[in-house]
Amino acid sequence: MSDTPIVELSDVTKVFRKGTVETHALRGLDLKVERGEFVALWGPSGSGKTTALNLVGALDSPTSGTVTLEGQDLGQLTRRQLSRLRRDRIGFVFQAYNLIPVLTAFENAESVMQLQGVPTATRRERVMKLLADVGLQGMEHRRPHELSGGQQQRVSIARAIAAEPAVVLADEPTANVDSQTSETLLQIMAKLNSEQGITFIFSTHDPRVMKYAKRLVGLVDGKVHSDVIKEQGEAVGDLSV
Repeated sequence: MSDTPIVELSDVTKVFRKGTVETHALRGLDLKVERGEFVALWGPSGSGKTTALNLVGALDSPTSGTVTLEGQDLGQLTRRQLSRLRRDRIGFVFQAYNLIPVLTAFENAESVMQLQGVPTATRRERVMKLLADVGLQGMEHRRPHELSGGQQQRVSIARAIAAEPAVVLADEPTANVDSQTSETLLQIMAKLNSEQGITFIFSTHDPRVMKYAKRLVGLVDGKVHSDVIKEQGEAVGDLSV
């Protein structure tokens, strides 16, 4: 592992304001994630999981503290630089899939590489392999409405890793699929992590995700409550807070 964490949050706070009402989502959060980790942020609703993921993904900015990706302080980057960072270094897997309805599975998966200017032949080779890796061989030309929820999420995973990002952020990726599909998706992501060294950070309350994760970071009231390294498949045990 590199001496520099791939992700680091240092004394991060996030306060949401609506009128005179303030909601403290994160309260001095400290977290380091090393390259190649498979991490699940877990905790009750309102614990700060999704907020933390949004800050790492440069979708939002902290009220105070610093968020770094590959040693870069995100707070020091311009909007254009942040946009480029999201495009090139961060893969996103959302619970709502966020596929483009008029594009095929192939076109959705290659979309980020198109923005990067990757040559057509390279895009085709990489996307065809990725779609096969996630079990969608032969479905390349189907549009999202022709795919099941689980299949759409597989396209989302392929799209997230096609551009070879530094880290993949997965926000409740199993929330809208059945248990069997959830298990399959997690097996796919665990294989990508172990065989290709792709770093995954999840926000979740799903015990199935926690079973596959190698590290469990429990959040409560915007702070780290527990931080456990485990073997893949190891029983989760008591995670009550």
